[in-house]
Amino acid sequence: MNQSLNDAFSRLVSIMDDLREKCPWDRKQTIQSLRHLTIEETYELADAITEENWQGIKEELGDLLLHIVFYARIGQEQKAFTLEQAINGICEKLIARHPHIYGNVKVSGEEDVKKNWEKLKLKEGKKSVLGGVPASLPAMVKAMRLQEKAKQVGFEWENKEQVWEKVEEEIGELKMAIGNWQSAKADDAFARHRKVEEELGDVFFSLINYARFLQADAENALEITNKKFTRRFHQMEEKVMQSGKNLTEMTLEEMDAIWNHIKNQT
Repeated sequence: MNQSLNDAFSRLVSIMDDLREKCPWDRKQTIQSLRHLTIEETYELADAITEENWQGIKEELGDLLLHIVFYARIGQEQKAFTLEQAINGICEKLIARHPHIYGNVKVSGEEDVKKNWEKLKLKEGKKSVLGGVPASLPAMVKAMRLQEKAKQVGFEWENKEQVWEKVEEEIGELKMAIGNWQSAKADDAFARHRKVEEELGDVFFSLINYARFLQADAENALEITNKKFTRRFHQMEEKVMQSGKNLTEMTLEEMDAIWNHIKNQT
């Protein structure tokens, strides 16, 4: 680490110490009060990454680094751990889990690295290959992580064609569940609807799996579509407003015509 980087990090730690001692807001914060703010900052970073906004990425990384230093300061006050211990802890973990760099293990590519990583985690005391996936992760991100972890022990399709067959199979089961729900009697409708939700979840899970085989980030792909929909909808609202009308006064066919015009231009 060069001196300027050392100086910058030390400056941040020093400022955090000042704020914790002198600022009423910073002095009041706890790990619980910071939690939702950290989650918000993480999502702001994710947005900047999706948009490939490098200025935004730089700023959000700074915000997250502040949070890390903040938690470490509170940990020190609680005599739980120090910032140095947290940093050295991750350094030791990285060295231990990269024996192909810091040891004599040979790997042939990134897949070997991932498999070794999971094997080492089990040796460290993890009870399941799926361990370490946070319960509070968004469902789509969690599905990707679960699938990636299962892959490391060979629980994986051989090719994307097999995965697509599974997608079609799950869609067929969803259609059947929908038919059973729509024809169900009132006293059985709730259970049948839960089955529809279950089969819909299976379709989503299979599509996420297919996205992995396409080397696509399913979460990011959906967010790109969310942003595209939002942008086009705002454009449609503007066009309708410019015509002196209101969306609530228009038919679906009229809105669809404007939407398709916008879609063809972007």
